[in-house]
Amino acid sequence: MDCKKVVIALGGNALQEPGTPPTAEAQFEVVRRTCEHIAELNYHDYEMAIVHGNGPQVGRIVLSQEVANQADAELPVMPFDVCGSMSQGYIGYQIQQCLRDAIRYRNRDIPVVTILTQVVVDKNDPAFRNPTKPIGAFFTRDEAEILTLEKGYLMKEDAGRGWRRYVASPEPLRITEIDSIRQLWDTTIVIAGGGGGIPVIENMDGSLSGIPAVIDKDMTAELLAEDIRTDYLLILTGVERVCVNWGKPNQKELAHITVRDAVKYVEEGHFAPGSMLPKVMAAIKFVRRFPDKKAIITSLDKALDALKGNSGTVFTMS
Repeated sequence: MDCKKVVIALGGNALQEPGTPPTAEAQFEVVRRTCEHIAELNYHDYEMAIVHGNGPQVGRIVLSQEVANQADAELPVMPFDVCGSMSQGYIGYQIQQCLRDAIRYRNRDIPVVTILTQVVVDKNDPAFRNPTKPIGAFFTRDEAEILTLEKGYLMKEDAGRGWRRYVASPEPLRITEIDSIRQLWDTTIVIAGGGGGIPVIENMDGSLSGIPAVIDKDMTAELLAEDIRTDYLLILTGVERVCVNWGKPNQKELAHITVRDAVKYVEEGHFAPGSMLPKVMAAIKFVRRFPDKKAIITSLDKALDALKGNSGTVFTMS
């Protein structure tokens, strides 16, 4: 059977449901249900790699580091790229275990592995001049000023809730472990690029150095889909279809959208930054790169239907 290749981008709702306690046990249960849906795709002969978000998780890791440091100054706060790698490890572990079990329940024996993934960004990316991603704990103005002086953090007031550290969201340029992912593809389900990947810059001598940043996971999923030349880029989120005029009386669901119309909707401001906008931009980029392939945005429970053409929002060139 000719298997179709798909890169899956898992949104935050696939890891933690709103209103549930942020415990490892609660997240494990959500991941378990998520992996039942993903295992169904595998059962229907879709070859896949999985990219997941890490927004709440890495924020809690950073917060725990800061709280520990406040309690004991000899417990150093780990750099943000290290915190990102921690989140890749524990989220990947949960997906890896749950997906393996879900696949075995369907009488298949397919390895599932997590690759700690570094993603190269440009240190001169304009995003570093305008950091937009809040991370970690809330502080008072005085505390924020001290952190700016002592650690060089960029601190901004966040929606009246206090001051937070902000980091950049640069464009992903290269997945450093891509050759390993390619070698594993035909035999193994790979979880890679968690949280958009650990952001690194390439030095003059070819070595890599971590840098404080948050790479958008949908854009990293798109880059992985390009590198593997998959048939589909499948971006899973909390809604079945992309909408224009969201939340208004004239809200409209889109079952199909061309790149040209998608760009027009983006320019008209229909999609919220940090929410639907990066998903739409990733879909546009993938279809522009491969006009004969498709990008799909849909909900987790409609993933299989969407790949069969019966649900979701499908992006095509024309």
